[in-house]
Amino acid sequence: MAGTVRVVINDRPIEAPAGALVVDVAKQAGIDIPVFCYHPKLEPAGMCRMCLVEVGTIKLDPQTRQPVLDEEGRPVVQWMPRLQTACTTRVAEGMVVRTHTLQVQEAQRAILEFLLTSHPLDCPICDKGGECPLQNLTLRYGPAESRFDYQDKMRQEKRVPLGDLIILDRERCILCGRCIRFQEEIADDPVLGFSDRGRGMEIITFSDPPFASYFSGNTTDICPVGALTTTDFRFRARPWEMTPIPSICPHCPVGCNITLDVRFSAHKGGWDILRVMPRQHEQVNEIWICDKGRLVHHFATAEDRLRQPLMRRNGELVPVSWEEALDRVAEALREAGARAAGIIGDRLPNEDLYLFRRLFEEALESSWITMDPPVFGGEWVARYGVGVGTDFGRMGPGSLIVVMAGDLEEEAPVWFLRVRGAVRRGARLIVAGGKPQKAERYANPILRYRFGTEALVLIGALRALLEEGRVAPEALPRLEGLEALQDALRRYSLEQISRQTGVPAESLRELARAVAEAREVVFLFGREGVMDGEAFVGMAANLLALTGHVGRPNNGLLPLWPHGNTQGALDFIGVRSLPEEVPALYVVGADPLGDGRPMPRAGFLVVQDLFLTETARAADVVLPAQSWAERDGTFTSADRRVQRFYKAIPAVGEARGDWEIFIALALRLGRQWFYLSPEAVMDEIARTIPRYAGMDYGALSWTQPQWPPVGTSRDLYFGGTARPNTGGLGRAWPSEAEAPEARWPLAWKAPKIPPEGAVLAVPVRRLYHEGTLIARTPHLRNRAIPLAARVHPETARGLQLEVGRMVTIRVNGQEVRLPVHIDPAVPPQVLWLPASLVPRAGVLEAFPVEFRVEVGDGTFSR
Repeated sequence: MAGTVRVVINDRPIEAPAGALVVDVAKQAGIDIPVFCYHPKLEPAGMCRMCLVEVGTIKLDPQTRQPVLDEEGRPVVQWMPRLQTACTTRVAEGMVVRTHTLQVQEAQRAILEFLLTSHPLDCPICDKGGECPLQNLTLRYGPAESRFDYQDKMRQEKRVPLGDLIILDRERCILCGRCIRFQEEIADDPVLGFSDRGRGMEIITFSDPPFASYFSGNTTDICPVGALTTTDFRFRARPWEMTPIPSICPHCPVGCNITLDVRFSAHKGGWDILRVMPRQHEQVNEIWICDKGRLVHHFATAEDRLRQPLMRRNGELVPVSWEEALDRVAEALREAGARAAGIIGDRLPNEDLYLFRRLFEEALESSWITMDPPVFGGEWVARYGVGVGTDFGRMGPGSLIVVMAGDLEEEAPVWFLRVRGAVRRGARLIVAGGKPQKAERYANPILRYRFGTEALVLIGALRALLEEGRVAPEALPRLEGLEALQDALRRYSLEQISRQTGVPAESLRELARAVAEAREVVFLFGREGVMDGEAFVGMAANLLALTGHVGRPNNGLLPLWPHGNTQGALDFIGVRSLPEEVPALYVVGADPLGDGRPMPRAGFLVVQDLFLTETARAADVVLPAQSWAERDGTFTSADRRVQRFYKAIPAVGEARGDWEIFIALALRLGRQWFYLSPEAVMDEIARTIPRYAGMDYGALSWTQPQWPPVGTSRDLYFGGTARPNTGGLGRAWPSEAEAPEARWPLAWKAPKIPPEGAVLAVPVRRLYHEGTLIARTPHLRNRAIPLAARVHPETARGLQLEVGRMVTIRVNGQEVRLPVHIDPAVPPQVLWLPASLVPRAGVLEAFPVEFRVEVGDGTFSR
């Protein structure tokens, strides 16, 4: 077979990929070679020497080039004089390997004896006990007792904070370097290193703040001992005491697979989530998660969760029974009828979104529902989103990844890791944006444009593409509207576009050429500073369709949506404008008042949420809902992959699932709904919604073996403690362009651009921006970024703004009140606002700004 070689390991003939490492080939053949420093996701280091094996080659007759045989007719093997490290030795044709000889066993025993000379005997209190590779390998390969004198033991610090989130026990550390290499190779945050030499060598952090990385928790997963522990789990439980529940991270568009480790807590008097672990999904998050996904779960069991329904009486919200609350809500909705309106958040599962739409369409005959927050580009993602089977892990030479109008690490951290991995394998990255970001370290070229001109930049690339005749021949028969697009583009010149955007004309040509010449293109787009969302995404879609980069895996649009089920909210709810005033308004899982977004004036307001938010405080009835950890459900990630999560803990207080509440209201409104579980709702979705056809819980629970093996007791030493995937790999629904006979329509919309000299409000997303969920995560309090209006010093002087002064910013008729922070990183004539607070009923955009600075009891405007 081409690209393979024949080797023999422990007398077993094996065919393996040429150049593969001996340790990997053996593992895939079911032969364990113990390792500590080696990890299949990292470059080999050969540091611990635990993987020593005998390596030889078959002796060949110099005349005939045939194997020389011994007296028994077996090939003669020429063994290397010394043992070799299996983690750095690559297989070659005719190689022979022995992993269990007496010489190898003596070497393994010696390595373990050396490691244990100063290793503390604190297994009974070590957090790694029960899932510790050192413990397991010592039992399998180590000596029965130590010959080392206890008085010579090296004593070191037992609790060394490497920052707010990670604690180092220097006595347990065996200096394998996995944590250092992960931070350098995978996260590109080289904040850890070795200090000193010999027995005094130790791990240190040299960043400020310490261990400054969004991915620090992954080092505890791959640490082969109990040297690294997270502050939220340290000393809380033993692995065998907890029940692992498969789940999906709800915080960003990636859809990372996670496991919630839960246990009954005597302290809390109920079941609690003790830790969150990555669950392996090589097409989604591999075996990694970010620290936000790992730590931001405390809101599910927070003390201030809503625990029973509330109703307004004499101006106060007071506890009432579910029956009373539901009867009152149903009465108000029945009276409003078709004039009732609803707002539902994009964090809710698909089953709830589906029933919410049915409640309004069927029980109330109302179409006045919309999702929150509003986003743009949903129709183009449905048409030209990345093809089913897209996997950054398979991208390399010939692949192009474009990131535009979004900060990849801040908005989709694990995609940042995977894009970096693709670049390391040979893929090309282009980053276009109005401000710097970490991904630019690997980008060529970097397009820095003026905020608000995103669509114009892409018009320039389209103009260059057509000028140079780079439309893909295979795309021409399927394109619709090409002549109209060409006519519209003729009104623009590259020189004019360059002046307006600040991007050199040659850079626009380079972008066009890169897209046209690439074998495959994934275009990630965000919302940062975008003034005209539909024009922006439409031009990106045009660029991909013209070059044939739609309708197949690793090609198409990939949105940086704000949350874990924004795509599901688009599929079932969508974005619509609501009337300014309605008789009844039903707000579910959203806080428009707290987020500064407009909301219809309502004669009767119902809010259904986890907490008493600003919107809930203004409600007539408040209904307590369950978090994602308290029920079953599904989320749809930005690549349109539908994935299942499972109930992990009992409901808090009297809280009910959103789906249950909708059913109870529908029954009171005369609809005969009989769903006994979210699974029954998903069964109906799988039967009636074409995009979700066949996606019942059984189909979504399908799994298959993945490489590398992780999580089982036999594989802990190799892949770490990330969990194997037993909960399901999910399924993605295909984009419209993937249909065999699909046409590829092009679109034109003249973009809105900011007027000359305007001050622009630019929504910016940060991973740790303060918010409802971060506020209930004690371990991130020191890292939370305050909500503020950030402005360049020059702009602040021109507007006479002072640091810390509270300002009310009026943007397109809406207002938000924030303190002023001076930040030289902000471009002049630009104001950075938290993306969650941009006051706009519609897309999050950059807008001309009016300031009203509060001075005492009065105000004055600028």
